[in-house]
Amino acid sequence: MASRTGRLHGRVEGAAERCGVPGCREPGEFRAPLVPGDFDGPGAWRWLCLEHVREHNAKYNFFEGMSTEEIEAAQSPIAGWDRATRAFAHAGGDTGPAWRSFSDPLDAIAARFRPEARRRAVDRFSAKERHALGVMGLQDDTDLHKVRKRYSELVRRYHPDRNGGDRSHEKKLGEVIEAWQVLKAAGAFS
Repeated sequence: MASRTGRLHGRVEGAAERCGVPGCREPGEFRAPLVPGDFDGPGAWRWLCLEHVREHNAKYNFFEGMSTEEIEAAQSPIAGWDRATRAFAHAGGDTGPAWRSFSDPLDAIAARFRPEARRRAVDRFSAKERHALGVMGLQDDTDLHKVRKRYSELVRRYHPDRNGGDRSHEKKLGEVIEAWQVLKAAGAFS
């Protein structure tokens, strides 16, 4: 296991192996790849001492064996972005209701095909959160950025320091602060 101070240098403390270079008697504390890793795992590696891992790193060429086109593709700033990932695969499409809207995962799967369950799942806010939105003067289609902006506006409007010491708006200020506390923790914004 790597020590707390040595996490970034690659040393594996307590390695029982000797350096993999013939004739070297130093402990092999660093793992060096024999072949580059692929999608099936990290590839083969061997233990080396500090001196030999430095030699290995100086000679190591990630692009060895690649064609010019493969090298250009690997160096591209958008390498890997041509494949859809789970998080972005449905960015423009209908992803259905959120899993957190259901207590039973099987209901979430079935909801994709039941319009009435879908309508329930679209209701993003609880009754308490809807009341807080009303206090702030916002609609259900808002996002956390708009809530934060509206909160700042209302605090400035109702705070006594901004009203020449007039404390007649303190009750409304308290309601706005309480609404903010409810909305900033709303599951719809997580």
